[in-house]
Amino acid sequence: VLNRRAVDDAIKAALALDCAVRPRSVFARKNYFYPDLPKGYQISQYDQPLAVDGRLEFAHGGRPLRVGIIRVHLEEDAGKSLHEGFADSSYRTYLDFNRSGVPLIEIVTHPDLRSPAEAAEFFRRLRDILVAIGVSDGNMEEGSLRCDANVSVRPIGDPAFGVKTELKNLNSFRHVQR
Repeated sequence: VLNRRAVDDAIKAALALDCAVRPRSVFARKNYFYPDLPKGYQISQYDQPLAVDGRLEFAHGGRPLRVGIIRVHLEEDAGKSLHEGFADSSYRTYLDFNRSGVPLIEIVTHPDLRSPAEAAEFFRRLRDILVAIGVSDGNMEEGSLRCDANVSVRPIGDPAFGVKTELKNLNSFRHVQR
């Protein structure tokens, strides 16, 4: 059953980010294997999202920055892989399924950030907005807000992006910047 509050919160986030809310969005199965996704698929609006084409503008280092928002969509959260905190963590991974199936809002940006400092500042600004509009409590230590950072390194002046690497579930501004 669709969670009405999740939809309302996603619409609030989309409007706060100046996105166009689409009159129709569709949930579908996104099939992939991951140990913390026991059913082998995730329900997501990835292909036909709730909202598109937004932006977040702010000043950083004395110059204006505009980060384009590709889409805001809803999906269900997966479980959580735990790699530390247990006596046998050096050779075992534990799985926590308590958040499996819980709705989350995913906000996807264009590759407009050019430095670690810009990325951290963007994440701070985004968190401030989501907390101010009541969509999130912003508690990153408890997983209420996480960042999956896609990083691509390229030489200065080279127009082509380097290989994209995704860093999953970063939970602090410091981790995003590092």
